[in-house]
Amino acid sequence: MWISLTLVAVSALSAQSAGSLEAVECKVSDVQYAGRKAVRIDAAATAPNGNSLAFVKGSRFHNGTIEVEVAGKPGAGAGAGARGFIGLAFRTGNGKYESIYLRPTNGRAPDQVRRNHSTQYHSHPDYDFARLRKESPEKYESYVDLEPGVWTKMRITVEGTKARLYVHGAEQPCLIVDDMKLGDIAGGVALWVGPGTEGYFANLKITAAGE
Repeated sequence: MWISLTLVAVSALSAQSAGSLEAVECKVSDVQYAGRKAVRIDAAATAPNGNSLAFVKGSRFHNGTIEVEVAGKPGAGAGAGARGFIGLAFRTGNGKYESIYLRPTNGRAPDQVRRNHSTQYHSHPDYDFARLRKESPEKYESYVDLEPGVWTKMRITVEGTKARLYVHGAEQPCLIVDDMKLGDIAGGVALWVGPGTEGYFANLKITAAGE
């Protein structure tokens, strides 16, 4: 069964299924969710933070735009700290990657500090969220309105060491990163989920700069 997770790169367009993804520390399946054909990704219960990814086979990305619709929520049996962590990893390779993700349960939390942590940039493995939050408070995360389990459009633009996150089709970014830690490199693209997450992805579109 083909699903509406599509890949666009260098003018190529092809339908994507769970079989077109390489799962690492997660379970991947083709599903129907909230009116869309999608890929479901469940983080492995024993996976360390940052290790649950589904790599898009054959992807290669340097500068350009990555768009996707996501719906993340804490999975069954998830711990109290689960937030439905869901997003994208890019410029992957040699066990490293850049990532921008959402914490859906934080978007409408009654605690303002949690709301301020709705979006996050991190660079695996050396710059996780805890290190970035300690060394550069507030710099690599921000607020955006989110709801767990609800389809949310993400668009990430990348140029050199700069990245911008746009959510819900907004014209202005809700997160700005000017110093991505891996430098100006190229690599693969992956769908990313954090601990305790039940995540859904649809309509992935990767566009190289200049296309």
